[in-house]
This record gives sequence, structure tokens and C-alpha cells, in this order.
Amino acid sequence: MSRSFLRKSLFVVVGCAMLVFASGFGLVNAASVGQELTNPQLRDADDNPASIPDFGTHVITLTYADSSVSDLGDPINDAVKAKKYPKEVYRGLGVANMKDSTAPNFLIRKMVRSKIEKYKSTILTDPDLILAKTWNLGNCKGKSVFVLIGKDKKIKYIRYTDKNHPWTKADIDTVLKMMDDLILKK
Repeated sequence: MSRSFLRKSLFVVVGCAMLVFASGFGLVNAASVGQELTNPQLRDADDNPASIPDFGTHVITLTYADSSVSDLGDPINDAVKAKKYPKEVYRGLGVANMKDSTAPNFLIRKMVRSKIEKYKSTILTDPDLILAKTWNLGNCKGKSVFVLIGKDKKIKYIRYTDKNHPWTKADIDTVLKMMDDLILKK
């Protein structure tokens, strides 16, 4: 056999292996619109078992972020809160990604309890990437992930925000229109 043939064969094998790896990795870590979700066992601010309230009975917005980027979800969360959707059909909440945070867990829990009191909101904690793994969110370090979930437990919208890709007015308007359609439809 010629060296050229072996070299070309090796190139093809390596190239195919890289494609298989890349496509397989993408499928494993790719939450997408239409994906049906389950309600994983998370923790509350006091480290007690907790799950997502109203899951499967309400339209839900969930922001999943580590402490270094917890404010990146504020533009969309503020816009949704301003709409004052009825509590009978809508629930908004946050989940603190503690595993990817640089702050110690006790400090994160203290901050979460403070925000719960200040904003009268629901914030759960995820010390072991349970939500990211269960929902196939992939690498969430340094990201704020916004997920809009219908009553049918399916993702209607998902967006990963980081410091280089903040929310735009167009993004927010798109989400609010989708929420209006989901919440106000009979």
C-alpha cells in the first residue's frame, strides 16, 4: 500500500470520528423548543428537597444562572413581571446554579433567601447541575438560561444569555408575544 493511500485513509477515519463526536455531543447537550421536560428534584433556599411549583398546570418562566451572571436575566424577568400575568395560570421562578458558581454554597443560599424576601419570589437551588443534566442544558457556566415552559411541560422558548450576548428589546418582545399567546389563549 502506498503512503498516500494510508495518509488519506487516516484522514478520513479521523474526520469521521470528529464528526461523530461533535454531532453526538451536540445531541446530548441540546435542549430545544418542543422538548418535553420532567420536574427534577432540586433544593429550596434552606437546602430542603423541592421541585418546580405548578409544573404542568401553569405557564412557567424559569431563569437558571450561576451567581456570577445572576443579573443577566433581569431585563426579561422585569419585563415579564411588569405584564402582571394572573397567578392562576402563570408562575415565574429562578434556580441558582450553585455548582458553577464561585461563591460558597452557604453564601449563595443566604443571597437567595434575601432575594426571596425582597422580591417575594420563588428561587430554588441546584447544587449538583441536576436541572442542567435532566433538561440537557449543556454547559451553563457563566450563562443565564431562560426557559419558557407551556402547561404541556414542553419548551416553548429557550435562550442562553452571557456577557457578550445580552437581552435585546426584540428578544424580549418575542418572548412577551409568545407568553401572551400561551397565557391568554383559552
